Amino acid sequence: MTPSLSRRGALQAAGATVLAAGLTDLTATAARADASAAAPKLVTYLRPAAMPTNTSFRVRVRTAPDGEWQTLDIWRPQLGEINPTTGSSKIYNSSLAYFDFQGSVEVEVTYLKGGTTKVRVRPDSYGIKPEVGGDTLRFTLDRPRNVVVQINDDIFDVLHLFARAVEKKVPKQDDPNVLYYGPGVHTTADGYLNVPSGKTVYLDGGAVLKATVVFRNVEHAGIAGRGVLAGTAAGGALVENSRNISIGAVTVLNPNGYAVQLGEATGVTIKGLGSFSSKGWGDGIDVFCSSNVVIDGVFMRNSDDCIAIYTHRWEYYGDTSNITVRNSTLWADVAHPINVGTHGNTDNPEVLKNLTFRNLDICDHREPQMGYQGCIALNPGDSNLIKNVKVDNVRVEDFRWGQLIHMRIAYNTKYNTSVGRGIQNVHIKDLSYTGKPLATCLLLGYDAKHAIKDVTFENLVVNGTVIADSMKKPTWYLTTDTVPMHANEHVLNLKFLTTAEAAAAS
Repeated sequence: MTPSLSRRGALQAAGATVLAAGLTDLTATAARADASAAAPKLVTYLRPAAMPTNTSFRVRVRTAPDGEWQTLDIWRPQLGEINPTTGSSKIYNSSLAYFDFQGSVEVEVTYLKGGTTKVRVRPDSYGIKPEVGGDTLRFTLDRPRNVVVQINDDIFDVLHLFARAVEKKVPKQDDPNVLYYGPGVHTTADGYLNVPSGKTVYLDGGAVLKATVVFRNVEHAGIAGRGVLAGTAAGGALVENSRNISIGAVTVLNPNGYAVQLGEATGVTIKGLGSFSSKGWGDGIDVFCSSNVVIDGVFMRNSDDCIAIYTHRWEYYGDTSNITVRNSTLWADVAHPINVGTHGNTDNPEVLKNLTFRNLDICDHREPQMGYQGCIALNPGDSNLIKNVKVDNVRVEDFRWGQLIHMRIAYNTKYNTSVGRGIQNVHIKDLSYTGKPLATCLLLGYDAKHAIKDVTFENLVVNGTVIADSMKKPTWYLTTDTVPMHANEHVLNLKFLTTAEAAAAS
């Protein structure tokens, strides 16, 4: 299916042979060792028979260009959609498959319902254009990717495919510092797994753990492996009053709560996590009163906010700082892909600061309520102050319902007991949107004392047009009119710059 790749591989192999012939024995040995380390590899996993499947797709993979085909097991995530008239939720069955690989792999997907007229592999930024023959499509991956195969514009009956890197360190089952779960379905007596300090929960790629994993008052602990947390008692994982916690590339399916909740935690890394939800309050990753958190390479498809960052709520107190979300894909079937600032402490005001969102693909956003819109939403309430926010290289695809950007100093009486203090120093660079004409984005300060200050858009691109104060437009138009965006009188020092203008200014 990919002759150009085959020819390239042959040329590379020939070149390697010539080079090796001219090396000393020692160098040749090292070269062979390097080649062995980079040899194509494919790891697949079995879905336990007790776990439900879906029958819309058949998926096969092989090492490129001519390895042996292997058929992947299909899992059944469930997705939700809110009826804006009644408030009821409709649940859809969807499909998920996953594998690990090294080198390059060829993927073959067959749509078993038939009648394929249109195929799209998302995120669009990956530029994957499959070869299509009837109801079967093929494409090649040369690096780890989380992709969605969409047929005939159906956004629910899709294939989610997690193609991850081969694990470098798989612990031994008898390692005393590992809580090891092998293939099969596992439960605990009360639906919770409390992890001590220094311990790692390891989920084999064919393992399902039906328990909320709890890190409370511990350090140097984590979750690893390629397995699944499904139907958990509460959320997928809870990290409270803990430090130096790592959560790896496991998948959370339909928890009874958030996929991951952090409260008064510090030094947390979440890397490669996948999450699906269909229930109410089905957030992805929620961060409360925590610091030094890195969320990297995750795929979130949720029935509420994908990433939510707050300060005080419940028994959590303190500022939230140094939070980075990067190299990830966000798909909000309900509410926001990114939401910051709703919850805080009116009695002892807190700050959310040093927040970075970099190299993200936002595939969807659907929210009928005006007060809860925004692919990226900064909405401080409860006397919160948001400052020092960087958004860099975020690509937003055509979404169903909402706003691209929403910044509002909020006093949402459903959740807040006071108005937010403000938003300060926001730099949004290389944000792009491609899709139908946008609904009007809103930037709303509350009053002169609760304002939005110092917001700069650098290289904002809407459907191919760079939005800048220097752009050609009628002299009586505001730059915001061209987005479109409305910024009220309590938004101060709002700038739209080209990349060249930003470089000159710096």
